[in-house]
Amino acid sequence: MGDLFLVRHGETAWSRGGRHTGLSDVPLTGHGRDQARSLMPLIRSHRIGAAFVSPFQRTRETAELIGLDGAEVDADLHEWDYGGYEGITTVEIHRSRPDWFLFTDGVVPGPPGHPGESPEQVGERADRVLARVEAAFADTEGCVVLVSHGHFLRVLTARHLGLGPSAGAMFQLATGTLCRLGTEHGRPVIAAWNVRPPS
Repeated sequence: MGDLFLVRHGETAWSRGGRHTGLSDVPLTGHGRDQARSLMPLIRSHRIGAAFVSPFQRTRETAELIGLDGAEVDADLHEWDYGGYEGITTVEIHRSRPDWFLFTDGVVPGPPGHPGESPEQVGERADRVLARVEAAFADTEGCVVLVSHGHFLRVLTARHLGLGPSAGAMFQLATGTLCRLGTEHGRPVIAAWNVRPPS
């Protein structure tokens, strides 16, 4: 497998405020658009064989701003379904559940259409994405780029490394950053993490 680039979308008003933004279609802020544009030189310095993007506007606009106009929408790249915790901050959740931790406890069910996901369910989606990435590497030359969301990409990284979904907790991921997963001696590794262009 070649290099797999992960791009977390740029800032939104909800990400800036620490609100869990799963299936809500929140747009980028002006700063989020600037973050995305700043990544374009890093992306363009590599040969891109395939690109996939989450269906939400914050990821699709990020993909366009970094020059991935032809990225294929993949529904499995959506963010964690936070169920009843959608739009709520961790601080607010801790008022009633002081020991709550997303990567081990999951979420409470939400309204119809938002049942919430367990860490294992998010891991299953990540595994499906990684299988499509592997197929893309077999069909094309160059890198593969995924434009997605913070918590989902953390779980995907854990699964790429052969770890359980809850291990995604170890990979803090900022908005508007680029990460690179690769191999060393045939084993999966993190080659770069939370990369931003020099200011």
